[in-house]
Amino acid sequence: MILNHLPTLLHLATQEDGSLPGKGLTAGQTLLYFIGAPVALFLIIAGIVVISTADRSKGRSSDLSRID
Repeated sequence: MILNHLPTLLHLATQEDGSLPGKGLTAGQTLLYFIGAPVALFLIIAGIVVISTADRSKGRSSDLSRID
């Protein structure tokens, strides 16, 4: 009986810690991690850029912002 399990035991004994795979991701987690999170980060960064580069002088006209 031990001879049947010997190859499996030897294989498990030679593997390093952390090399065994864990549980897989669900479809929802995969979509969230690889699609939702990058899109959210892109939108946050784009919003920060738009806010920081918005024209603050609504009523004033500058020579630098118009061409005559």
